[in-house]
Amino acid sequence: MVTENIIEKIESLPPLPKTVIEIEEFRQQQEKEPYDLLKIIEKDALIVSTLLKVSNSAMFGFRSKVETVSKAINLLGINFTISIAIGGTIQNLLKTNLSPYGINSDDFMKASNLATTLASLWLGRVSFDLKEELVLPALLQESGKFVIADIIASNNKVEEFQELLATGKPIAQCEMETIGLTTSEVTARIFKHWNLSDNLINVIEKVDDLDNCNPEYLQKSQILFVLKSICNIRDCFSQESIGYGIAKAKSFNLETKNLETSIEKLQDRLLDE
Repeated sequence: MVTENIIEKIESLPPLPKTVIEIEEFRQQQEKEPYDLLKIIEKDALIVSTLLKVSNSAMFGFRSKVETVSKAINLLGINFTISIAIGGTIQNLLKTNLSPYGINSDDFMKASNLATTLASLWLGRVSFDLKEELVLPALLQESGKFVIADIIASNNKVEEFQELLATGKPIAQCEMETIGLTTSEVTARIFKHWNLSDNLINVIEKVDDLDNCNPEYLQKSQILFVLKSICNIRDCFSQESIGYGIAKAKSFNLETKNLETSIEKLQDRLLDE
């Protein structure tokens, strides 16, 4: 019954705005010109507002205020700009009360933005291709929590869910015990509904179920698991979350020296907020 509610909820989601469809089509092009992206983004006031807000946050540490879309694209780079544009719009479309998780939308946005910034810093030192591929899923992988929170509330399971969270169990395990699905599965279903790229769907779908992940996507899904562990929506960038994330990265045989350096760099920026 709960699973049927989730499917109905996803199928009732509004379509993606034309601007986001154009940005997604642009993202999949081999050759990308900043001017072409600028012309798409300038048509959408919400994306412009989100992009400038994120660009001026402490996590980037730019020396001067970013006041134009053109400057934001120049400083952030094409793919990071695309991530913010698509991510902000999707999160706005899905926006619902996240109180079952004990957080609000601002907490969620901060964790998501930190995850994608950490992905850029860490992977930029490891592999350009990995960075370009995973910046967007790092930002979007927790999007399913909006739908899950709504389903938990509408099925009167908030107290049950919060009692599970209070035990200290992983969030994904609490989701599975409460509604029978996890965030990564729900996020993948949402993106399938919106016809987003197969690669984006495949790297996210089994993040909460790595034992059953297709070997082709395993390393990328492991990286996403590490990022969302460190940027845990309920305990973002705490020493405990960072320690757990680094330990998992080591257990996956992922590169950790640059991960630790990138975490320290982000921590320094956050102290300036």
